Amino acid sequence: MTIRWKSIGLAAFAAALTLSASYAEAAGVLTIGRREDSTTFDPIKTAQNIDNWVFSNVYDVLVRVDKTGTKLEPGLAESWTTSDDGLTYTFKIRDAKFSDGTPLTAEDAVFSLLRIRDDESSLWSDSYKVIDTAVATDPRTLTIKLKNPSAPFLSTLALPNASVISKAGMESLGADAYAEKPIASGAFSVEEWRRGDRIILKKNPNFWQADRVKLDGVEWISVPDDNTRMLNVEAGELDAAIFVPFSRVEELKKDPNLTVLTDPSTREDHLLINHAHGDLGKKEVRQALDMAIDKKAIVDAVTFGQGTIANSYIPKGALYHYADNLQRPYDPEKAKQMLADAGVSNLTLTYLLRAGDEVDEQTAVLIQQQLAKAGITANLQKVDPSQEWDMTVNGDYDISVNYWTNDILDPDQKTTFVLGHDSNNNYMTNYKSDAVKDLVAKARQELDPAKRAQMYFDLQKMAKEDVNWIDLYYSPYINVARKNVENFYQNPLGRFFLEDTVKNQ
Repeated sequence: MTIRWKSIGLAAFAAALTLSASYAEAAGVLTIGRREDSTTFDPIKTAQNIDNWVFSNVYDVLVRVDKTGTKLEPGLAESWTTSDDGLTYTFKIRDAKFSDGTPLTAEDAVFSLLRIRDDESSLWSDSYKVIDTAVATDPRTLTIKLKNPSAPFLSTLALPNASVISKAGMESLGADAYAEKPIASGAFSVEEWRRGDRIILKKNPNFWQADRVKLDGVEWISVPDDNTRMLNVEAGELDAAIFVPFSRVEELKKDPNLTVLTDPSTREDHLLINHAHGDLGKKEVRQALDMAIDKKAIVDAVTFGQGTIANSYIPKGALYHYADNLQRPYDPEKAKQMLADAGVSNLTLTYLLRAGDEVDEQTAVLIQQQLAKAGITANLQKVDPSQEWDMTVNGDYDISVNYWTNDILDPDQKTTFVLGHDSNNNYMTNYKSDAVKDLVAKARQELDPAKRAQMYFDLQKMAKEDVNWIDLYYSPYINVARKNVENFYQNPLGRFFLEDTVKNQ
């Protein structure tokens, strides 16, 4: 037994003691282990799954994505109509309340939508600039007029970041306090947030579907180390855990007390490239990087065959995925020559990665070795997961593996965020292309499905030509739960349907 494994064992033991002391016999409370802690409960100020996956059961949206992840269904809006010109949407708001017992009205929906559109701190404002006006014509009627027709508009209303929040609560508490302990419109409310440790949710009796909710509460517990998190589930100190390492799947399947859940996803892992850093601003250099990485070797070694090679930022199975998109062959010698032709030698890069993330670390070592064969030096910089996101946002990296899961059914949201505007510097890459940006805007307004599909095919080809980032692989969601847990399910967009989950004693 090595020192590394001893340290993991001790960490697991300590974590188990802590977990046991807090909730060991909690009836009806589901405990879920995850890597990182949340960052905020203010929906407009985050683009991270660690936040959105909790939001989805604390807040509700006007329009929802169903369990299959393929169609829209009513949420807080029980019905809606669209004008013939596609510019006016009228929503009938259902009779619902917030967790504090106050009525949820059309005015709250107006406040939430205008806030995500106009607030300076909103990360999603560009996706909602299409809204011209949003008014509550009465407490149960929301009327939205668009500046121009928008094919993805209904889909954007299902984004967790467009959740309906309490206008009175936000104005009374202030944004900072609301972001710590919000007033819920969803199945659960926030009882307590112990920063760096856990978020404690309790059933919201005022939720309009409260009769559907079987759990008394949920605890999202931060266990950054993958091995420790799996040990906690095996020991019964957690009811479930997400982000199961690929290497542990077969072993966990053999445990009669566990169920390994493999759900279809829209997850795409990719290598971010900071175009603002020196030679990485040259397209030919980025193309060489793409050619120097053996994606099949990564899929085989890291995902144990669970993944498939990615060829586009739009994942396989998603709307308008271009199956015939270019896949550059693995050819380190040609990559080396391309760098020389571009006048680049001794290329040295800082590779930012999350410490304790088994898959991230395995991938980093493989990519480091592969790039070396093309004469590229990648210096690995391991940081705590809580630091990694901020460093990426601030551009403190050259390359870094990240992943994306679609938040809405329509490809516009991801396309807009990573290719089509300057917010967050095109998902921290600093990628710039006016031609791409213009086509993103046109595709959003094109209502003919065939023409729109061709636009997205073209965008996928343009992104691959420019190497906005390097597509690595697609993979399913892999979670694990104790046998007494039923209906622990994640749809392809990542939403956990915890309102349907059951914990048997």
